[in-house]
Amino acid sequence: MTNPIKKIQVDAPTLQHYIDHLASIGWQPEGGIVRPVYSPAWLKARQQLAEWMRAAGLHVYEDAVGNLFGRLRGLDDTRTILTGSHLDTVKLGGKFDGALGILAGLVALQALHKHLGPPQRSLEVVALCEEENSRFHARYWGTRAILGLIEESQLEALRDEQDISIASAMRAAGLPPDQYRAAIRTDLDAFLELHIEQGRILFDEHIDIGIVQAITGLQHLLITVKGRADHAGTTPMDLRRDALQGAALMAVEITRLVQQEGRPAVVTLGQWDVRPGAVNVVPAEVRFSIDLRHPDAGTLQRLSVAIQARCQAIAQERDLQLSSEITGQSAPQQMDPALQALLIRAAGACGATWKAMPSGAGHDSQTMARHLPTAMLFVPSIEGRSHSAAEETPLADAARGATVLATALSLLAYP
Repeated sequence: MTNPIKKIQVDAPTLQHYIDHLASIGWQPEGGIVRPVYSPAWLKARQQLAEWMRAAGLHVYEDAVGNLFGRLRGLDDTRTILTGSHLDTVKLGGKFDGALGILAGLVALQALHKHLGPPQRSLEVVALCEEENSRFHARYWGTRAILGLIEESQLEALRDEQDISIASAMRAAGLPPDQYRAAIRTDLDAFLELHIEQGRILFDEHIDIGIVQAITGLQHLLITVKGRADHAGTTPMDLRRDALQGAALMAVEITRLVQQEGRPAVVTLGQWDVRPGAVNVVPAEVRFSIDLRHPDAGTLQRLSVAIQARCQAIAQERDLQLSSEITGQSAPQQMDPALQALLIRAAGACGATWKAMPSGAGHDSQTMARHLPTAMLFVPSIEGRSHSAAEETPLADAARGATVLATALSLLAYP
């Protein structure tokens, strides 16, 4: 007969204090947080986290790219179980995206230290840098540094809107870009990330915890439709080669194809450029983006092929030229089955309802999972709101998630 799993309860008021105080750093008068990587607000938030980590009795240190760690030393201090998330925000983002994963990890380590003492294997909470792509096109920068996936050429090639290189931004933040390889870790045994769902499934179904099975794959395409510019008043409708009308029909058909596939397939056509863009000229050229996502690689590719074929057929029907370019893509990533099972056991011990589900958004865990055992758990987002000041997760849900995280970490680090 196996021993019952001990629930490791975190301190909810402490978690609430951390959430509110961290949210004030970078908060804007119009609402929302602006805290891009290596900015003054980001540095200030990191300093505050370091103070809380030290007060919790953790050994605090940073690596060469700016990831911040709080370590609860184990009896075997040669191996590490890592938890945490990202500290940077999108422009005018909310106070839970990324930040809750760090703070949940912090209160989890506090509770474990208080109730169980030193772990067998060392535990760390990490504040990762540049997950959002909000300043540099350097997504998962902190995670990629840990895994040794940064290329030296990127230090100068990656630039923000002010043409500042990421290397220059690092220097200004007191970090040595030439030492980026020192951030590589070889001692990590597992990574657990708590995150808000950023969707409304848990909220609508009144479920406490999401156990992530896979993180979605995505493909970004740029579609260019070319017709002919003509006078808006003198060109009959049946003689026009209107690029916008063709692109609009493509948009309707793309949506139909993905809706026909059903959940969890999603597509977004978020950027449009119409040329020449005059009120009295038939559009000659339209460019629009496609963001296509699905957690199954085969389905993602099949949808992409179908979408491009349908767009090509519409272009031919309307005497238009069409070209497509893949501008970005990432493969779906499965989470570790053993760690998923461990999270389910922890949820059960905490009396939390749970649902196995995919993640429709990308996360640091997507990159981590390609190199070490990784799992994610979600807590509900009210009405699915995220990437805005309206982002909200009730304290009861946040604390329950952190308690499940702490209980899962106890199973890994206190065997």
